[in-house]
Amino acid sequence: MPSPTPPPGPSLGLEHAPGPEPSTDRAPSAAEAGSERGGPREALVRGGARALGDAELVAILLGTGAQKEPVLRLSARLLALHGGLGALAGLGADELARTRGIGAAEAARLLAAFELGRRVVHARPPPTHIRSAADVDRLLRPKLAELEVEHFLALALDARHRVLRELWIHKGTMTACQVSIADVFRAILREASPAVVFVHNHPSGDAEPSRDDVALTRQLVAAAKLLGVAVVDHVVVAREGYRSLRDEGLMSERLEREPPPLGAKGARG
Repeated sequence: MPSPTPPPGPSLGLEHAPGPEPSTDRAPSAAEAGSERGGPREALVRGGARALGDAELVAILLGTGAQKEPVLRLSARLLALHGGLGALAGLGADELARTRGIGAAEAARLLAAFELGRRVVHARPPPTHIRSAADVDRLLRPKLAELEVEHFLALALDARHRVLRELWIHKGTMTACQVSIADVFRAILREASPAVVFVHNHPSGDAEPSRDDVALTRQLVAAAKLLGVAVVDHVVVAREGYRSLRDEGLMSERLEREPPPLGAKGARG
């Protein structure tokens, strides 16, 4: 949660990764040993990948189950143990392999699948114009959502809200990012940018703006007004979604009419 100086409040507690579990011998999967009607691979062929649940897709990647544990049961336990698909995607090979029933080969297949998913997102053309907070999220989620510490950055925009440059201004801790107002605007003025969107991530996964986020935003808006820079928005990006401080009326004590809301007439390029 970015905050102006002085330093932020107390840190949040961290969840501990599960300890090592004893490995077991491999056994045929339910998809291989069961009937053609019941296997997740057959279900994918019949109905497409979108028709399958997370456990079924993970089961296909795992390929086989553990001794006395069919692959679908193993995949469901793996997801439950680590807190769901998003948390599973953030684990390393060693953490995955510590799970009972998961060996080096299974961990490698999971890591490869998650990395391919991330690369597909990166491969999509980013928005050239910022018309809404959703555009900001689409542009920066692939870079911010899985980071383990907070980062504060600014999107320098031209007068038609086209992105001139991403300015990565400060790197903080897991729960805070201490931001200097002077450093922020030094970078923005160097770009001769008439408008800016501020962005930071919440590693906790919850995009709810904190009191420090709101306080910092209002300081930034006040400083920008003196310098002739339009603050278009401050967007918080997290694994579970994003929040726009402009959309929620938190940009200032009395929300200014300028600049116009994203997507309003005159804001488009």
